[in-house]
Amino acid sequence: MGREIKRVALDFDWPLGKTWTGFLNPHYEGHCKDCASCAGSGLSAQAKRLQDIWYGNLPFHPGITGSEPFTEGHPTVLAMATRNCKNTPEFYGTGESAIVREAVRFVREAVRLANLFNSSWSHHLDRQDVAALLKAGRLRDFTHVARTPEQQEIVRQKVAAGGNSWLPKSNGYVPTPKEVNDWSISGVGHDAINCWLVVKAKCRRLQVPYECADCKGEGSIWDSPENKKIAEEWDRRKHEPPKGEGWQVWETVSEGSPVTPVFPTAEALADHLALYGDHWDQKRGTPGWGHEVAAAFVGVG
Repeated sequence: MGREIKRVALDFDWPLGKTWTGFLNPHYEGHCKDCASCAGSGLSAQAKRLQDIWYGNLPFHPGITGSEPFTEGHPTVLAMATRNCKNTPEFYGTGESAIVREAVRFVREAVRLANLFNSSWSHHLDRQDVAALLKAGRLRDFTHVARTPEQQEIVRQKVAAGGNSWLPKSNGYVPTPKEVNDWSISGVGHDAINCWLVVKAKCRRLQVPYECADCKGEGSIWDSPENKKIAEEWDRRKHEPPKGEGWQVWETVSEGSPVTPVFPTAEALADHLALYGDHWDQKRGTPGWGHEVAAAFVGVG
């Protein structure tokens, strides 16, 4: 996901999706350029192709991984289609014809969502992909939740002592690919770290390089080691956006940019995420996060 919450000034007004100028290291200009071989990605051609398939930027079919395609009748798809249609009741107007329009749009929305989820590898992992995530401890929603009375007691004591509700150690459960794939479309799902882990593991299995050979995975070429060192020692923490009482979500995949408006309360931010998601969700046409996921994220943040 690559998201975090920042407390910023209520009147902070920086364009959504635009990198905050304070996070742009001034020592790069004139000394560093994108690697021409990988266009700055740091990836080999094979790894870049896999990454594009992960995000649905290249053609993908669930059969490639042996996964069953999502249908418009899948419970999560139906729930999302219902929520999306209910969020815009004014679209249908009134009268008997409005009922017909609502039914037609609901079906179309369910089909659209199913097609969207079927277009990317990230929602159709196989056992080896899941194993890579389990090895890295990245499926805590399966491996660190209480599943037995003994584990429930461990969590109860931990919460009573002021801790969170995660088990301190894995419960030993190994989810099936179908369970993980259903989970991936039901909430926040995978983030950029999961993509990195699965793509890298796939490259190892295919015996192809993961990193670009020319830039050694850095994505950039420097004119000298000295200028690179100066840039690396630059402290971005001194250039954070103005702090304040506002609540805002930022993406951390790039240098950092806001992806929601500023809200006066945590509850207002959670409501926005539940209904609409963040800036990039809206650009992609992805539905909102849902209230449970949004509230949990804001609480953690």
